[in-house]
Amino acid sequence: MLRLCTICARGGSKGVPDKNLRSLRGTPLIVHSIEQARRSDLFAHIAVSSDSEEILSVARRAGVPHLIERPAELASDTAAKLPAIQHCVRAVEAA
Repeated sequence: MLRLCTICARGGSKGVPDKNLRSLRGTPLIVHSIEQARRSDLFAHIAVSSDSEEILSVARRAGVPHLIERPAELASDTAAKLPAIQHCVRAVEAA
């Protein structure tokens, strides 16, 4: 059984704007998440799901092969996370 790590990173955070792009020790936060997933050796694949082209671009530069554009209805403040994860998994399976 292959395992997929889904990293869901909204671009529209109101609490900490652009938090996934903010630098932590010189590296964007989203890249820290990607690197932790890699170092865990738990996953055959990593996918980043986002409504932000900038986040997806950073993930692309970090070597993530599965970049999933999340629809607006799954990226609002009130959207539940499970449907975003399900959308991501379906998109990776369809590729």
